[in-house]
Order: sequence, then structure tokens, then C-alpha cells
Amino acid sequence: MIDIGALGLGTAPLAGMYEAVEEEAAVATVERAWELGVRYFDTAPYYGSGLAERRLGSVLSGKPRDEFVVSTKVGRLLRPGQTSEWHGAPALEAYFDFSYDAALRSLEQSLERLGLDRVDIALVHDPDDHYDAALDGAFRALARLRAEGVIRAIGAGMNRTDLLCRFAREADPDCFLVAGRYTVLDRDAAAELLPLCVERGISVLAGGVFNSGVLIGGDRFDYGAASAEIVERVEELRAVCRRWGVPLAAAAVQFPSRHPAVASVLVGCRSPDEVAEDVRLVELDLPGGLWRELA
Repeated sequence: MIDIGALGLGTAPLAGMYEAVEEEAAVATVERAWELGVRYFDTAPYYGSGLAERRLGSVLSGKPRDEFVVSTKVGRLLRPGQTSEWHGAPALEAYFDFSYDAALRSLEQSLERLGLDRVDIALVHDPDDHYDAALDGAFRALARLRAEGVIRAIGAGMNRTDLLCRFAREADPDCFLVAGRYTVLDRDAAAELLPLCVERGISVLAGGVFNSGVLIGGDRFDYGAASAEIVERVEELRAVCRRWGVPLAAAAVQFPSRHPAVASVLVGCRSPDEVAEDVRLVELDLPGGLWRELA
């Protein structure tokens, strides 16, 4: 797997996830990540109806190309629409197409938005209800590009661990972006997926480590309102961390990397200060006793 560093920047929040982010703030956030040593950046056409790729590319296109790694996704393309579900985004709507030709077309469009000559990692994006089409179409296209040296690594990015296990066995992936399913709160991926990835040499990129914000004081879990049960579990985790004098946010951002399958943790930020705080949390030295109790 490509060396991508312990921490990467996810760009969905920069493209209007939950609330609009001004262009200047988005660009400053990517620049701050670069200043702090972040060299892995994840994006997708779906994020902000192309806005995330454009904003990320406006910064990275001016950086030495061999000094950073970019992942983007295929399977959710854009077409004209009356509005976007993303705040402050262009009037484009996303639609699913996991065909071979659509994957190639999607990557071409991503490169145009990014202003780059290549991406390093291409992931099939949320093929929850389209497994067969994704396996026969998009994955086959990405495998060809990998064989030709156009892309360095391929995989899938999604929340469902059962389908990721199927892809692990049937699609010859290099990596998976596992969103919200291996966190200090939700450990669904630990049962089958992560051991399978270790066995097959598949690197895991852990996204959604704050579970939509509930682990850092927010009221969302898994993209929706957190239930009373989830809030209670978070309070129990916070109490454990308090006994060890550790912020829950620090445990949340460091937890996934303790598993041998996990190559990097992705954090979604919407401001330079959030990037700086996440970098600080990653660098905190946490006591071994905390991890034993959380386990």
C-alpha cells in the first residue's frame, strides 16, 4: 500500500456537509493541513456536487505532485439539477452508475475538477445496492487502470462491512475506506472485516472516526440525530476518558490506528483551527491503561 501518513484530510465538510463553508475558509483549511504535515487528501465527486474536488485542487495543483496522495471515488456521477443536497454547492445532482465506462468517465471529470494529472487511489463509492454492477463494471475498470500504472491503488469506500468483506474476497482491492464502522463507539468492522483485511493485505483507511460528531460534543450519529442510547454510550466513554485525564476526542481519533489493518485515519474539517486541533489530538501521548479499559 502507498505510504500516506497516519492522518489524512477528508473534504466532505469543506463542500457544504451540514452547513455551507466559504471558499476562503475551505482553501485555508487545506493549506493549514499542508503546513502541519498532512499529505493524504480524500475527496469525491459527490461531495458538494464537485465542490470538494475543485477546492482541494485549487490548493494541491500548486504543490509538488510527488509530495502528496489523493484519493477520489467513482460510482456517483453528477448531472444538471435544480439544486444540490449540499449547502452552497452547484446546482448538480448525483446519480449512481457503476458501469465500466462510467468509472472511466468519472475519473476524467475528477481530474478536470482537481486540475491534476492523476489521482493515486480510486475507490468505488457506496455501492450498497449495486454490488454486482460495481464488481463487474467499476472495479474492472479500476483494475485495468491499476495494471496500466495510471492508478496506484484501488478499493471501495462505504459504511457496510458485509459488502466490504465480499469485495475483499472477490475484487482484489488494495484498500478500503471504512466510514464510521471502526471507531471507539462503533466497532462493527472489528468482527470480520479487519481480520480479513490483515489476512489479505488490504489497508484500511478509517473515516468517520467521530461518528458524525457525537464523539466531539455534537448531536449527530451516523449522519442523523443521535438516539438516547447512543448519547448514553458516549457519556460512558467520556467518563472513562475523564478518569484518565484524556479528552474523548483524542481517544476517538487515535483508537482506529491501534489495529494493524488501519493504515491511516481521515478527519473531516471545515476550518484551519479544526485541522490544528485534530493534529494536536493525534500527537497526544495517551496512557496504556486507557486503551485497556476501553477495550
